[in-house]
Amino acid sequence: MAVEQRGPGSGTDVLIRKVDSRVVALRAGLHGPDLELAERLASCLRELVAVTAQASAADRAQVRVAVHYFVLRRESRGQLLSVRSLAATQRLVNKAARRIGRPDLMVEVRPGRDPLPPAPRPSHR
Repeated sequence: MAVEQRGPGSGTDVLIRKVDSRVVALRAGLHGPDLELAERLASCLRELVAVTAQASAADRAQVRVAVHYFVLRRESRGQLLSVRSLAATQRLVNKAARRIGRPDLMVEVRPGRDPLPPAPRPSHR
């Protein structure tokens, strides 16, 4: 049985296309700071995909998880991300950037935009 050798660009291209498709969908419903955050997340994800194309499988997996979270995350009432979902995506993307040793690619909160608090933790009673 022949084994197909995949080039480094095949998975990279697929992930970038997924990010690009999601941004196109978000542009239809988001505006202002929310759209800006989505665009910055997409830009960061594209860069993370590119810089990990030749990295270890663990690093590529970190980035792949972040891409899939950005692409597949949906609210129950529709297909657009809520602000809280964008903040959760931002935390996950930043975590991936830190883990692969690229904190320079983290997406920071812009001045004039209040950072959202972390998701509430369940109380232990």
